[in-house]
Amino acid sequence: MKRTPGLAFIFVTLLIDVLGFGLLVPILPKFVAMLSHGSISAGARDYGWLLSLYGAMQFLFSPLLGSLSDRFGRRPVLLLSLFFTGVDYVIMALAPSLIWLYIGRTLSGITGASFTAASAYIADVSPPEKRAQNFGLIGAAFGVGFIIGPALGGLLGEWGERVPFWAAAGLSFANLLYGIFILPESLKPENRRPLRIREANPIGVFTVLGKYPLVWGLAGTLAASNLALQCLASTWVLWGTDQFGWGTRANGLSLGAFGAVSLIFQAGLARYLLPRLGEKRAVIIGLAVGVLEYAGYGLATQGWMVYVIMLMAGLSYLVGQAAQSILSHQVGDDAQGTLQGGLTSLNSLTGIAGPILATALFAYYTRPHAPLHLPGIPFFLASALDAVALVLAIRALATRRGPVSAT
Repeated sequence: MKRTPGLAFIFVTLLIDVLGFGLLVPILPKFVAMLSHGSISAGARDYGWLLSLYGAMQFLFSPLLGSLSDRFGRRPVLLLSLFFTGVDYVIMALAPSLIWLYIGRTLSGITGASFTAASAYIADVSPPEKRAQNFGLIGAAFGVGFIIGPALGGLLGEWGERVPFWAAAGLSFANLLYGIFILPESLKPENRRPLRIREANPIGVFTVLGKYPLVWGLAGTLAASNLALQCLASTWVLWGTDQFGWGTRANGLSLGAFGAVSLIFQAGLARYLLPRLGEKRAVIIGLAVGVLEYAGYGLATQGWMVYVIMLMAGLSYLVGQAAQSILSHQVGDDAQGTLQGGLTSLNSLTGIAGPILATALFAYYTRPHAPLHLPGIPFFLASALDAVALVLAIRALATRRGPVSAT
């Protein structure tokens, strides 16, 4: 009976967190180009390095924060993350040069554990048979945040390039106050365990996760899939601007549509589709659809095609929550933070490589005198990576072990 309020609290917390970042997505590439005194194409490289810096910090520190949440609880780690996220937005709003953006992203990346702690929180308060559905709250928060955030950010950006940063900072600090006064702790005292140094670093945590065959196998799937998503996320606005001539508002609306489809499938249809498909088939079918989805974006020649592809590719949004549910069943209640910290750290590796690689490809194939003008090339790379993820998933799930809830 007490689980539903806890889930509601974590959903709102994640929603405000995603909403804050969503405000910045339509304006950040142009803002970086402005501070680097170059064009969108030339500034793409700086933008990629900025995103990668955040991923690097998460890779190094997420295992520590995950282990700390197993020791002291999810709530204090979550509040620490929210505080420094707000500080990051203030620094970026005041930034007179690129170095300020790098400083802000470094601080935020070090403490960027909101999704790590939230995933462990959901595992804490969800019965085994409800975990797949409840992990959909993360996707739902992402969906709602990216419906409202980018659209609002695009509108606020027309008032000034720094206005969305101040709005994001305000939301983050409001979220912090919400957590301080309302968010309850989810980890029971009997499920807490001492801090273990070998699990609190990015190398040691992979050794620990390697003890679980399915976790290790499916982690490779998520890494390839997340790398594909990073290619899309880091170049979406750049691509839309170059390929279709979209401005800040159009880019914001397209991202809002992306969030809407995510919400429809992860929060609405998932409760009907996952029991019928089963978690295993949901992962495999979703990845197969993703291969076609990314290729479709790369081939799109008109803006309206993007929205058709989004809607047709809805099953790809079920991969994350189905895989999270499968993985959460492989470790005990006292190790959920370590698991989620390890997965976040692995995901952060893709956050380092993806933006650098995708923005470099975009910059090369959109520069003057490029051998071929191909702004959609990062999406073709994403399609190939999702194909790799599909092969890894088939292999891992064919030999899976442990108390997995659905087949």
